[in-house]
Amino acid sequence: MAAFVRDPRPPFAQLDAGSYARLAELPTPSYVIDERMLHRNGEILAGVARRTGARLLLAQKAFSNFNFYPLLAPYLAGTEASGLYEARLGREEMPGKEVHVFCAAYREDEFDELLRYAGHIVFNSPAQLARFGPAARAAGKSVGLRINPECSTQQGHEIYDPCAPGSRLGTTRAQWDAAVEADPSLPDLLDGLHFHTLCEQDSDALQTTLDAVQRRFGDLLARPQIRWLNFGGGHHITRPGYDLARLDRCIIRAQKAWNVQVYLEPGEAWALNAGYLVTRVLDVTGSGPVRSAILDMSAACHTPDVIEMPYRPPLLGAADPGERLCAYRLGGPTCLAGDMIGEYTFHAPLRVGDLLVFGDMAIYTTCKNNTFNGMPLPSIYALGTDSTRLVASFGYDDFKTRLGTPHP
Repeated sequence: MAAFVRDPRPPFAQLDAGSYARLAELPTPSYVIDERMLHRNGEILAGVARRTGARLLLAQKAFSNFNFYPLLAPYLAGTEASGLYEARLGREEMPGKEVHVFCAAYREDEFDELLRYAGHIVFNSPAQLARFGPAARAAGKSVGLRINPECSTQQGHEIYDPCAPGSRLGTTRAQWDAAVEADPSLPDLLDGLHFHTLCEQDSDALQTTLDAVQRRFGDLLARPQIRWLNFGGGHHITRPGYDLARLDRCIIRAQKAWNVQVYLEPGEAWALNAGYLVTRVLDVTGSGPVRSAILDMSAACHTPDVIEMPYRPPLLGAADPGERLCAYRLGGPTCLAGDMIGEYTFHAPLRVGDLLVFGDMAIYTTCKNNTFNGMPLPSIYALGTDSTRLVASFGYDDFKTRLGTPHP
């Protein structure tokens, strides 16, 4: 095993020689969730709640490894779900906590069951509010509407921008006014409003968005029956350098202006930099200044966001292109030509069997992975202060039973 060299970057700041040695003993590829970092993130997020009175939810779309929910539960108010199954997971695995759900459109055949799990139901459009809102109110649920303040604060990845032109997410003010003109009773169904416009951003973007919300929807928020405002997710609260003081000011501003309970539902922030993906080199091919290294993990199967976002994940001890002499394009073993993780440089040549450790692999990995090409799913481990334990493992049946029913 190569000697451990400390990497000061945030995804690896808590990784010491002893922990690295335990990672090196695991089968590859494997996901490893660092419980120490979950605690650290939880403390930061709970601090926001203590200082401001805001209630913070876990957006399960980013991190739904429920075996770690007991660790996070003391820090949060509940969970946020994107549909029926996540709502059920939050209710079952975090009992006694709030369950909020937002879906771009609800299904008639699922809605009654959804009402058993969720306490807050957020609708995406006036039409959905009119169709399902009365049933939610009759069941004693708190009803909300997702608004679109038409204020883009991000560039470069429009796929993640809910305020991009033509967005299907959220109701614009013009859409709301037209709906209320047709049905003046719609506002009476509402207990709260929800906006989600950010993606891995600081609180300056939230401040800009809040200004737009006030301009476009301030009068609706001022209605006496509106009891809460959900700031959505995309807040990188646990990232080093995030402006917590400005976040606190934004929350307190909204509470004072509209006398509402403020909710936030970050996903990444709860598990940011709290996971690793350990993998080994299967082969080194090509010649020239940049060679190719084939790993036993796949970007397409095990880290889909690397291709979808796209982004180049941090790699322990590796550097950017051009910084070191030994350059490699790292890729997976599938037949997809684009199954590429990215280009990295190293101090020494890579060899078959070398261990590589990717960072920030707790978020949008285990909840998005797949078995394309029949790729096995990596096992999931928990990394504690002094031990590593297996949380889940997967095999051939997990691949096969997704595709059909085995013959008797």
